[in-house]
Amino acid sequence: MICCRYHRFFQGVTAVKVGIDKAMKTVQQIVSFLPSATEIACALGLSDQLVGITHECDYPQEITGKPIVVRNALPIETMSQREIDQVVAQRMREGRSLYEIDEKLLQALAPDLILTQDLCQVCAPSGNEVSQTLDLLPKKPQILWLTPNSLEQIAGNIRDLGEATGRAKEAQELIARGRARLETIAAVTRKLSDRPRVFCMEWLDPVYCSGHWVPEMVMLAGGEDALSRVGKDSTRVAWDDVMKWAPEVLIVTPCGFNLEKSVEQARQLVRYPGWSDLPAVRKGRVYAVDANSFFARPGPRVVDGTELLAHLIHPDLFDWKGSKTAYQLLDV
Repeated sequence: MICCRYHRFFQGVTAVKVGIDKAMKTVQQIVSFLPSATEIACALGLSDQLVGITHECDYPQEITGKPIVVRNALPIETMSQREIDQVVAQRMREGRSLYEIDEKLLQALAPDLILTQDLCQVCAPSGNEVSQTLDLLPKKPQILWLTPNSLEQIAGNIRDLGEATGRAKEAQELIARGRARLETIAAVTRKLSDRPRVFCMEWLDPVYCSGHWVPEMVMLAGGEDALSRVGKDSTRVAWDDVMKWAPEVLIVTPCGFNLEKSVEQARQLVRYPGWSDLPAVRKGRVYAVDANSFFARPGPRVVDGTELLAHLIHPDLFDWKGSKTAYQLLDV
């Protein structure tokens, strides 16, 4: 079933939740509530119209210095992964937000279009928070909900934003370039008779598998991750299940972490029962990656992430010509 996606990737796009007039072609002021939307907007040449972003928006370079409308409500920089997991779960049970929206700044910016999501309460402000904030604005902006669960739907988000801002041609070209690069990978991997067992560890304490679009990226790259959840939320997995799966390639990809933080978190893995018995450890094929740039954000750079996975899973077939800070082989 997954293999069929190779042939229709970035083609027929599943409808996504959109709260915007498709006929709107002139957008003066855009505010982004999530980093992936910021990246898509800039890839479509809209950086000059992007007047507000989140504290997590760090790419591309031209957004540096733009007003920050959304910040974390938690000091996650000083918290362990287990503390983050526990506090996030508690706040979600209590119906409390993980983010703070600067309502006064948002009113001053008076955006024509807000880019947001309703996929993950942990990743950015979501449905109810956005609706409550909009009630405080004197001028009601258009809203574009970017809520993908798959690679196909990421392409749909790019197309939707292009259509909403008069950049439909640019969007189609961006999608086509990504499709061509992925097809280059798929043309090789679909012929493979052997697919290494892979485990993408989206969180370390507790252990989470990968979900949404990442399992598709692994399949395209020529691996198999039986613990992942295609098109669904990542979820906790028992360490015993990881041991039973016995991954030959283990990729530490904690959601929202750059390479430096991923490497730092990976140091705890040696304490996990049976760690040294995993085939990936014995063969020296445990990697930490810049998850923030290449996996966690559903935007154009998932193509780069798939190319990175292809190199890590099949280094004899695929070179990596991207960022030198994209991954690190771990000596654990």
